[in-house]
Amino acid sequence: MPEAAANEAPGASALACRELVVGYGERVVLDRISLELASGCWTAVVGPNGCGKSTLLRALAGLQAPRAGGVSLHGRPLTARPRRERARRLGWLAQSPAPSDLTAAEVVGLGRFAHSGWLAHRDVDDEAAVHRAMLATGSLRWAARKVSTLSGGERQRVHLARVLAVEANVLLLDEPTAFLDPPHQEDVARLLRRQAHGCGVAIVSAIHDLSLALTADRLVVLGEDGLVGHGSVPEALAGDWLSSAFRTRIDVVEHDGAYLWRPAVRSGAHD
Repeated sequence: MPEAAANEAPGASALACRELVVGYGERVVLDRISLELASGCWTAVVGPNGCGKSTLLRALAGLQAPRAGGVSLHGRPLTARPRRERARRLGWLAQSPAPSDLTAAEVVGLGRFAHSGWLAHRDVDDEAAVHRAMLATGSLRWAARKVSTLSGGERQRVHLARVLAVEANVLLLDEPTAFLDPPHQEDVARLLRRQAHGCGVAIVSAIHDLSLALTADRLVVLGEDGLVGHGSVPEALAGDWLSSAFRTRIDVVEHDGAYLWRPAVRSGAHD
C-alpha cells in the first residue's frame, strides 16, 4: 500500500502545476499549463501526436526542467523534496522502458530501491510489495524469466509492476497500455481504477486509445495550441473538447454505461 502522506498541506492536491512552460530548443511545447490533480483519481491525458502529452508527464515527474512555472507534490514544490523522497512518493513509467537482461522479478524489485537503497538487501516488506505488484499485473508467472525473452506486452506488464512496487502516492504513466492486446488493456484500466479508488493513489496516464481513456475519472485534453480542457469525462464530452483538440469531428456514444469513440467512416463514391 502507498505510504501515507505525512506533514502535507491540508486540502492540497496530490500533484499540481502552475503556469508551466516547457520546450525544446526554440520550440515551446507547453505554454502556461496549470493543473490540479487529486488523490484517489485516475486522470487520462489525451490529444494528437506531438501535442506534448509525454512532455507534460516528464515535467510533472521532474524529469524535464520547465522554463517557467513549477510543479508541487502534496502542496510542496517538487524541487524542494530530496530525490529519494520524490522517488518514494512518485512512480514513473516511461513510454519505452529500457531493455534489460534481468529477470522479471529483479526488474520489479528495482521499484523498491527508493525505500531500501541500492546496496541494501530486500527485506520482507520489499518482497511482499514485489509479489503484490506482480500478482496485480498478472506477471508473476514470468518472475524467473529474463525480461529480454518476453513479448512486448509481457514486458510492459512487468514494468508496470515495477512502478506499482514503489507503492507511491502518485503514479505518472506514459502509455501504460502500449503493446497490450484489448483484453489486457482492459485489465490495466481496471487495475488503475483499483489503485486510484481503493488505495487513494493519484494516477496520471497518457493514453492513445480514446475509448480506453474515456474510462478514466477525468481527462486532460491537449491540442496543438495547448490545454483544451481539464475535467470529468462528461464535461469533456459536453464541451466537445476532443473535436477541438484533434481538429476533426470526434463522435462518442454511450453504451451500457461506458463511453465509446466511434470512427467517422464515410462511404466513398466508388464503394
